[in-house]
Amino acid sequence: MDMPAPDELGRVVIGNYSKAAGLPPVVFDHWLHRAMYTCRLCHVDLGFAMQAGGTGIRAADNMRGFYCGACHDGKRTYGGKTIFAACSDSAAGAGGGRCVRCHSRGRQAPREYRFNEFTKKLPGENGMIDWEKAEEEGLVSPSDYLEGVSIKRPKLRAPKDFSLEARCRWMPGIIFSHKKHAVWNGCEVCHPDIFPVKLGGAKFSMLDIVDGEYCGACHGKVAFPVAFCNKCHSK
Repeated sequence: MDMPAPDELGRVVIGNYSKAAGLPPVVFDHWLHRAMYTCRLCHVDLGFAMQAGGTGIRAADNMRGFYCGACHDGKRTYGGKTIFAACSDSAAGAGGGRCVRCHSRGRQAPREYRFNEFTKKLPGENGMIDWEKAEEEGLVSPSDYLEGVSIKRPKLRAPKDFSLEARCRWMPGIIFSHKKHAVWNGCEVCHPDIFPVKLGGAKFSMLDIVDGEYCGACHGKVAFPVAFCNKCHSK
């Protein structure tokens, strides 16, 4: 099983319309954005699909305040800093430098944040960032609300942790925590599209997960890879 480099875990290349616009594809790093925002905010409130190529993002959408443009509008701020605007009316009118901040595939683009510097104070395990521990220790505090986009909603009480028995004798059972997952995903990212709400309603195997289904919708793509068996099989 191939293991992605820590800085490449969750890296997404977006290029549905870039070539037609005369630009290289966009390179999106989850590690930077997940330190600032929850997964639920982007994949529910902003409408980014969980599947590769599933969201038809155009420059016009960003300029109208959708998708990336919901934050990257040159007006919103984070941590006291203004978030740069994502798109302009034309690549030529952007002066080149503005476009390359995102359309950086195959280019030596200038970066405001570099992985090693940004994550050096965050806890890690097996070469990967332990985002759960980083959140628990207050080293990251991802926002789950975007003014003008998100709807204020009451918090739901997370169900208690429960165990899932492994199908093979040589592996311990799985302890699943709704509370830990809800910090990043809320309820809507997983239910009902990935998992039925009813306990035991989903029948899946490790082959399904490795193939990107169920837990594999995130683990191995953005969250820690499934090769870290003891992270889940911990009963």
